[in-house]
Amino acid sequence: MSSPPLRIETLGGAALAAALPGLARLRGTVFAEWPYLYQSDPNFESGYLATLAASPGAAIVVAFDGATPVGMATCQPLAEAHAPVQAAFRRRGVDGAGFCYFGESVLLPAYRGRGAGVGFFAAREAHARSLGLHAAAFCAVVRNANDPRRPAGHQPLDGFWRRRGYLPRPDLSCVFSWKEVGDDRETPHSLGFWLKDPL
Repeated sequence: MSSPPLRIETLGGAALAAALPGLARLRGTVFAEWPYLYQSDPNFESGYLATLAASPGAAIVVAFDGATPVGMATCQPLAEAHAPVQAAFRRRGVDGAGFCYFGESVLLPAYRGRGAGVGFFAAREAHARSLGLHAAAFCAVVRNANDPRRPAGHQPLDGFWRRRGYLPRPDLSCVFSWKEVGDDRETPHSLGFWLKDPL
């Protein structure tokens, strides 16, 4: 018997702010996996997510199993996004004014394959349109296909993203630094962008 679909809800304002501790926990769990290998830092998380709370156009899309949040995805106008994201567009002369930036999309492994990923994209695109934005962008870490840490059988999400209408833009990239699991210092990581225009 197949599992029922997860309930998808879009939160803004005070409800968004209340969801941030849960988002930090999900980020720490999901991003510890390949390909991010992110070692969560509570101090960094509080500062990083505070920028989302301060973004008037931001939203968090939450996947619920009953009353329990098991996944979340974020979005905000690109003009309100983190500085490295905005700078990536400026460097290439791309006008980001009409773009919604899709940040993290994190879902616990046990709940994958139940429609949450499709729901996250649909809800964020609907939010973008409600703000009068005509396009969307997100970035994903770039890893070497031959990296020995890559798990056997790992399937990249490129095909899923293309089916949602997103295309890679190799000319657009940004750099974020974080500690990988087991490391004692931050290292820079390159992230490449995917765009959908129009929505």
